[in-house]
Amino acid sequence: MKKFIAMLLALAMVFALAACGSSNAPAATAAPAAPAEAAPAEAAPAEAAPAAEPAVEPVKLVGYCPGAGVPWDTVKYFSDLVAEKSNGAIVIDVHEAGTLGNDAEAIESTRMGTIDVICAGTSGFTAFYEPAKVLDLPFLFSDSDQACDIMNGPVGEEIFANFPEFGLVYLGEGDNGLRHISTTNRPIHTAADVEGLKIRVPTSQLYLDVWEALGATPVALALPELALALSNGTAEAQDNATYHLVANATYDDIKYFSYINYMWMGTTLAMNSVSWSKLDADQQALLKECAYEAGRYGFDRIKADNAAGEATLKEAGVEFDATPDVQSFKDKLDIPAYYDRYENESWFNRDLLNTILAAVN
Repeated sequence: MKKFIAMLLALAMVFALAACGSSNAPAATAAPAAPAEAAPAEAAPAEAAPAAEPAVEPVKLVGYCPGAGVPWDTVKYFSDLVAEKSNGAIVIDVHEAGTLGNDAEAIESTRMGTIDVICAGTSGFTAFYEPAKVLDLPFLFSDSDQACDIMNGPVGEEIFANFPEFGLVYLGEGDNGLRHISTTNRPIHTAADVEGLKIRVPTSQLYLDVWEALGATPVALALPELALALSNGTAEAQDNATYHLVANATYDDIKYFSYINYMWMGTTLAMNSVSWSKLDADQQALLKECAYEAGRYGFDRIKADNAAGEATLKEAGVEFDATPDVQSFKDKLDIPAYYDRYENESWFNRDLLNTILAAVN
C-alpha cells in the first residue's frame, strides 16, 4: 500500500513539471542583434606638405674704397642699394678705407679677385689701362652734371670697354670734382693772368703740359707738400676744387679763387671680372642700375661739399670770381686742336676722343 501511494505521488510530480513547461506565457523573444558598426570610411590621404625649399645663400662680395670721404660713401651707398633692390640676395661687405691697401694695392687686389668691388680715383686705373687717360685732357666737360650723364652712359661704357682684358668690369662713375685755380697773390680773370704763375699740379705730364701751354710755371708736388709750398712761395697757386682746399687744409695762404672748370676728376666703380661672370644676367643688370644711382649720389655729394667749401673759404676771406673768362683759356690752348699733340701717344684714341666731344657738344 505504501508503495502504491509513493508511486501516485511520483506520477503527480511528473505531470506538474510538464504543465509548467507548457505554460501559455509567450516565449521570450531574443533581443535583436545590434547592427554591426559600419566600417569607418577610408580616410583620404593627407595632402603632403610641400617640401621646404633649401635656403638660398646670398651672393657675398667684398667691397672697398681706398680713400675716405665721398668715394667711400659712394661705394657704401652702392652696397646698401644693391642689398635693398636684390632683397638681400646680393650682399656687399664694404671694408673701411685704409684697411685693404692704398689705391694701387686695392686696384691690383680687385684685378686678382681678393676684392670684388672697388671705388677708386679714375687716374689710379690709368697705370695699366691707358684708354682712360683721355679723361685727363683739359676742357672736356663744361660742368659736373655733364660729366655724370656722359660717363654713366654709352660713352663711359666705350671708354672702359676693354676693362675685362685687365680682370675688371666697368660699373659706373662717381665724381671727384672739377679743378679750378686759386692763388696767394693775384686774382685770375683771364688766361693772361696766369702768365709766369707758379702753380702746383699733380705729378702728371698732361697737367704740366696744360699750364706750360698757358704760360704759367707748373710745379709738380705731392699733395702733402702743398701747404708748405704755398706758405714759403715755392708755389703761388693750386688747381683744386673748393672742397679739396678745405678737406686738405691748403687754403691758409689762399686769397683768390676762380671757377675755370679746366679739368674733371672721376672715381671709377669697378668689379672683378670673374666675380661678375658668376652673376646671372638679371643680377648683372641690377648692379649696373645701382652703380648709376650710386654715381649720381657721388656727384650730388661733391656738389654739396663744394658749396660748403666755398662758404668756408669766403669766411676765411677768399675772394671769388664765379664767371672768369673761361673761353680765353680755351683759346690760348687752341681747343680742340690742342689735343693733336698727343696723337702719337700709345693711349691716344682719336675715335674715342671724337665720341666724347660729340657727346658734350
